[in-house]
Amino acid sequence: MSFFSELVSTIFERRYQKVLLKETEGKTTVELADALLGSIGEVSGATLARSILDRYAVMTPNEKLAFFEFMTDKLEIDPEYVIKALNAFKIDPNKATYQAFAEASEPKRQELARRLNQVPGATGQLVKLRKDLLVMIKDRPKLGPLDVDLKHLFSSWFNRGFLVLRPINWSSPADILEKIIAYEAVHAIHSWDDLRLRLKPTDRRCFGFFHPSMPDEPLIFVEVALTKGIPNSIQELLADERDPINAADADTAVFYSISNCQAGLAGISFGNSLIKQVASDLATDLPGISTFVTLSPIPGLNRWLETSKLADANLGQDKALAAHYLLKAKKPDGMPLDPVARFHLGNGAKVHAVHTQADTSENGLKQSNGTMVNYLYDLSQISQNHEKFVSDKTVVASALVKTLSTAVKTKVKEARDG
Repeated sequence: MSFFSELVSTIFERRYQKVLLKETEGKTTVELADALLGSIGEVSGATLARSILDRYAVMTPNEKLAFFEFMTDKLEIDPEYVIKALNAFKIDPNKATYQAFAEASEPKRQELARRLNQVPGATGQLVKLRKDLLVMIKDRPKLGPLDVDLKHLFSSWFNRGFLVLRPINWSSPADILEKIIAYEAVHAIHSWDDLRLRLKPTDRRCFGFFHPSMPDEPLIFVEVALTKGIPNSIQELLADERDPINAADADTAVFYSISNCQAGLAGISFGNSLIKQVASDLATDLPGISTFVTLSPIPGLNRWLETSKLADANLGQDKALAAHYLLKAKKPDGMPLDPVARFHLGNGAKVHAVHTQADTSENGLKQSNGTMVNYLYDLSQISQNHEKFVSDKTVVASALVKTLSTAVKTKVKEARDG
């Protein structure tokens, strides 16, 4: 009887969905959104959500903009109602008054996004929706509140507790491997042979975070080289004609490329958790590995030299200039000027060593004259370094890097004063 009941229920739901889909054909997307917000039925809600997402997928840029403006302007909070609810809570703080305030202060667009997310595949579609929004918002700051709400929701939906760490290797599905090639953002992967050299050898690893609602879409991935000693050149690390070592013989894990894959998840941090989780797993699986470092680009170095009028100054070696830049070049808020430095220092790493001629690719020469840096992840010091960085913006660095920076400090001052 149970099976028969479920079968009848399924047939009924499918027929009901067809009727609902036919009814949506004559309505605008805005009307469908209003209907979804007023819907209390599971089947009708899912049908409306599917219709809205399907329509969005084929919208023109102008139609998408109109939909964003609707969500921003028409699904906003009522400030007077919020103030009234807050005052009621202040006078009599209890569960009911707090709930009334919470409901008043949440825009309807958050609930719309949650209801859209109830159908299969919706999470990925909403991520793409925010990607479109971030492009448009550059010239239309009034859409900012909509982005705040989507980012707020995504921060919960993509919480670390929901993410799955998966190894990516040469045996992974072809569609995943294709995306690794497409999403690689640090050192371009030019061919399948190039990818094979990064994934197949015994001393190479790759790991990515995935979300259960987007199982075929990596959110972020990190490429790792297992080495003897700390490397000082990306060319040597990625050389075609190198001799792989046995993973058990390695003493160092090098995070040489980390790439965010979903533009619609900008501002949602995964890298911190990813690197720490991978380091912890590698330390467990390969006890011989005691050192965890990056071999990182310095993307803002040449731009800083140019804007600081130091590009043509005779200040000594690129290595010393790079060390000084990493330790002393700051944003107005006191944070490091270099974005990669902010990322790794914020994770609790420290500036360990600087290397010239480490990336002689066209991009490497363009952004830093080929100079790269190792950030050291000392698992026993990560928390302490992180606290120093977030509390007083201290850039933790090795004695060698500090010495290099100090050596060039006086020359930098003379060049500026001169």
